Amino acid sequence: MSTSHELLWSIGELAERAGATVKTVRFYSDQDLLPEAARSSGGHRRYGPQALERLRLIRSLRTLDLSLPEIRRILEDEDEDEDAAGHALEDAVDSRLRQLGSELKALRWREAALQLVRDCPPAHRAGRLRLLGTLNTPPSTAPLARFWRTWLPPRMPRRATEAFLEVAVPQPPDEPHPSQALAFAQLHAMTTAPCPGSRQPQPEVHRVAGAGGAALLYAGLVEAFELAAPHLRRARDPYPGEALDAYVAAYASAYRTRDTPDFRRLLDARLSTDPRLDRYWELTAVVLTPPGSRPQPTPGSADEWLRTALQRDNAGAA
Repeated sequence: MSTSHELLWSIGELAERAGATVKTVRFYSDQDLLPEAARSSGGHRRYGPQALERLRLIRSLRTLDLSLPEIRRILEDEDEDEDAAGHALEDAVDSRLRQLGSELKALRWREAALQLVRDCPPAHRAGRLRLLGTLNTPPSTAPLARFWRTWLPPRMPRRATEAFLEVAVPQPPDEPHPSQALAFAQLHAMTTAPCPGSRQPQPEVHRVAGAGGAALLYAGLVEAFELAAPHLRRARDPYPGEALDAYVAAYASAYRTRDTPDFRRLLDARLSTDPRLDRYWELTAVVLTPPGSRPQPTPGSADEWLRTALQRDNAGAA
């Protein structure tokens, strides 16, 4: 408590010195965030300089849009340990920055969606609105991941599945161009549409490889795609080399055989009859590539490059 010679202020005087309203001071006092130095004989609150500093700090924290519980934790830690107070403030600011980043991303996606509706021909607006209306903002990749989980062999090890999903599912850009927003909406529509027979058609190798063989297959394919990506970025024509060897080796492991000229010819024939997801990869490339930039490699474009390299290798061997 204060001694008699200390300077004390009424709630109105404290509000005036802080440039706040009496209502604001009373609110923070009722929340036990402002220390009272004393009470008058009539029971009215009296505040000292510490309350003024505390009120200024609270108002500064509120301008950062920190919540009342966060402010309380910062003040409580400050009272107990000055170092801890710095950690509490850092945690609160980091949390708010993450939240603001998510809010800004959502706003940019809404802006791109509005531009798509504004700029499309009037006859197409109803369809575009329906397409965009299925997306959250910012959009979720969960429907795309579910799509791939139905494509991949059942009971494939979780680690192998997650590794493939990481390269197969495009992340929505933070600042999408309208064309990227449209492509992602089309991807969402494609991957959530009902499949004939309730399941995506499967490549023949899934049946042969089983869950364990499929894990080896997709781990090998991811490696092959990474090796092919630099060639795609440089727009090099497909040709036999390390990337193709890794690609063929992945299939050879799934088929439990060796990489031989005969197997390469057989693999080319089998791949030509497999179901393809060309539209998925075309849309993925748009999502990943800002307008005016060179298209980013995708597993689909890498697979196409490697298949062509395989065909050329077989033709050269013949």
